Amino acid sequence: MKDIYLTAKTDAGLSPEEIKSALLRSLEGRDLKKVLILPPDFTRFHSNAGYFTNVYYHALTERGAQVDIMPALGTHVPMTREQWQTMFGDVPFDTMLIHDWENGVTDIGEIPGKHLAAITDGLWTEPVHLQVNRRVTDESYDLIISPGQVVPHEVIGMSNHAKNLFVGVGGSEIINKSHMIGAVYGMERMMGRDHTPVRALFDYGMEHFLCERPILFALTVTTAPGGVTRTHGLFLGEGRECLTAAVKLSQEKNIDFVEHGIKKCVVYLDPAEFRSTWLGNKAVYRTRMAMADGGELLILAPGVETFGEQPVQDAIIRKYGYRGRLHTLEAFRKPENADLRENMGAAAHLIHGSSDGRFTITYAVKNISRQEIESVGYRSADYGETAAKYDPAKLQYGYNTVDGEEIYFIPNPALGLWIDRERFERGNE
Repeated sequence: MKDIYLTAKTDAGLSPEEIKSALLRSLEGRDLKKVLILPPDFTRFHSNAGYFTNVYYHALTERGAQVDIMPALGTHVPMTREQWQTMFGDVPFDTMLIHDWENGVTDIGEIPGKHLAAITDGLWTEPVHLQVNRRVTDESYDLIISPGQVVPHEVIGMSNHAKNLFVGVGGSEIINKSHMIGAVYGMERMMGRDHTPVRALFDYGMEHFLCERPILFALTVTTAPGGVTRTHGLFLGEGRECLTAAVKLSQEKNIDFVEHGIKKCVVYLDPAEFRSTWLGNKAVYRTRMAMADGGELLILAPGVETFGEQPVQDAIIRKYGYRGRLHTLEAFRKPENADLRENMGAAAHLIHGSSDGRFTITYAVKNISRQEIESVGYRSADYGETAAKYDPAKLQYGYNTVDGEEIYFIPNPALGLWIDRERFERGNE
């Protein structure tokens, strides 16, 4: 198939009709009897992949094909019926397959430690075993469709493409080690960039172990001003080139430069999307390159009710806390902390969710006690009082003045990356 690229001519984005036409073109000339779709889960609601999945499902079933849909959960909890209907519309809920990252995967190969040492400047030398859900290697599928959003990402630099396979429907080792490799290498060396060590890891896996599988990537670049998704670009292809094209547009649409470091940043987490600090800490790592030294990050999180998405993650966060990169790496190396080494993804998350002491992080929540929030290394504030002062319904995206104080407001941290232009131009410090 020849790649299909579509970019919007205005800031309003592509119309549903334009998107549907391109998606149907990607199916032309294919004799398909059984198809697997791997959309993101509800945490990527604004990717518009729900609409993609709906279009593909109806087009394929009308042709008589069997269509299985497996959300790329990674280690997230499965989607609820309500989330499914909100995201995928009238696609039947019983078509959903649940990815089991511990027991539902198969080994497909190994990336040598020597190669990993070369791409990480010697910071990681252990080999990585690649695992994917068994259905990805099931030859009864004539086509695997992987829709999703390209956006700045803390682990890989820019999200999606092969990440949707190796993490979204991957196994514990590749999920854990890829996150730890990214954390060791350094978020600020990668976020917003295409070519990073973790991306190179996944590119190697695609080239060496999945190159024979019939995988069609359907990549979007979106923004969501006021909570309304706008699709600025659609990139359909079976190789690496569609990702390269999508990255260029995402760097234009999803990276916001501020002219100087932000002294006080207020971030709102939609309760329908963010129910844990595991997800909510996008507020931390998507803003950390914009925060001024000594600044304050205030996170309004009415729906956050736990730390981890899984019990083991929650326990690790409660035990070790968000106490900085060096503290976490020190704990990681201690022989007695086997739980941290066995859950490298959680160890990486602890690094991602810390400011390394450069600025303060305050969580205002309804459903976790102040004592619990402070026990993991954050400051705590009363949600009612804080939201009354910094009302997310009244604040405008960007700079606002509240009681004579300048603040920077972000209504959804998942859709962008914020960078202090002065610091960026001086180089990472």
